[in-house]
Amino acid sequence: MNKISAYIIAYNEEEKIVAAVNSVLWADEVVVVDSHSRDRTAALAEELGARVVQVEFRGFGELRNQAMAACRHPWIFSLDADERCTPAARDEILAIVAADGPADAYYVPRRNFFMGRWIRHCGFYPDYRQPQLFRRGALRFKPDAVHEAYEIVSARPPGYLRNPIWQKPYRNFSEIQHKAARYSTLGAEKLADEGRLGGMGKALGRACWAFAQIYFLKLGFLDGWAGFVIALGNFEGTFYKYAKLHEMQTGWHEPASPPLRRN
Repeated sequence: MNKISAYIIAYNEEEKIVAAVNSVLWADEVVVVDSHSRDRTAALAEELGARVVQVEFRGFGELRNQAMAACRHPWIFSLDADERCTPAARDEILAIVAADGPADAYYVPRRNFFMGRWIRHCGFYPDYRQPQLFRRGALRFKPDAVHEAYEIVSARPPGYLRNPIWQKPYRNFSEIQHKAARYSTLGAEKLADEGRLGGMGKALGRACWAFAQIYFLKLGFLDGWAGFVIALGNFEGTFYKYAKLHEMQTGWHEPASPPLRRN
């Protein structure tokens, strides 16, 4: 019978890691790939029986490649710390693994929960981000810092699960700000590596377009205040990504401040 590994990437996720690990205890092994958390993430995962592997963070693409390398079984299911596998998704995954296919990689729909409601618009459902169930060796990631590109290494077309997992992308408003700050820095570094140019005008234009995409084109306004907050967070993250890129390329310096002494 085929076996499956479930891996979870985490960093300072002591408030989320228990629920994430508990949702994949049905897997033949659970691997938590931790980037030297300063809280109890690793200890809590080990208490639940997960194998913790420490990986220095050098971007999400490389982190996921290291996570896959740490898995021991022929099939792999990936989960982030803010995601939860549901019973229906578990049963569908186990049936696919038992039948050994027919695809080598599967996209998994995600239902996002925020501000006390399921988000039905904003591009948040079915939210196929990347294959999360795949045969070992059938997926690899480029070493991108964030929004990591991937390649399916298979001649077979990918499959799609019917049953969703669920995600709580933001625990509270502070986490929206924290993620905007972190991901905008990583995004600026990625743009710089690609040779892109920043600018304050570009930052504002890109941010407005990011807001419009979420709120209007993807019907975020139908999700009420939650849709507005998601669109606004997207505006903020995009603005600071291009503003930080401009800052990196401009190299602003503060005015000289020579020693001052009494005349």
